Amino acid sequence: MTQPVYLVVLLLCVGLMCPLVTGIFMDKLASKKLCADDNCVYTISLARAEEDYNAPDCRFINIKKGQLIYVYSKLVKEKDSGEFWAGSVYGEQYEDHMGTVGYFPSSLVSEQHVYQEANKTVPTTVRNLQKP
Repeated sequence: MTQPVYLVVLLLCVGLMCPLVTGIFMDKLASKKLCADDNCVYTISLARAEEDYNAPDCRFINIKKGQLIYVYSKLVKEKDSGEFWAGSVYGEQYEDHMGTVGYFPSSLVSEQHVYQEANKTVPTTVRNLQKP
């Protein structure tokens, strides 16, 4: 290979590696969320999915119609954003432990049982990928 070809290959490799090094930053869904506690670890309610939902990115979870979802927080709606809740899907594969926690549209579920009121307003934070 000639020197210009090596240079093009090197630049291509560096260009492909940059997103891995710097991370992918996404818009925040909300600035605040409602929780039952300061750390948003206690279950607020149990909801049932009324429709299927395919997660658009890693912040969200897939849900299937009829699945039960444990709800941990409810994002405070801002401007033109949708209303999202954070929770984990309960299913046969998660009998002894919870599944992955992620966001889903609240409009696609119906609350079946409220365990405790979400009366704590907690700011959402941006996690720094550099910190352990």
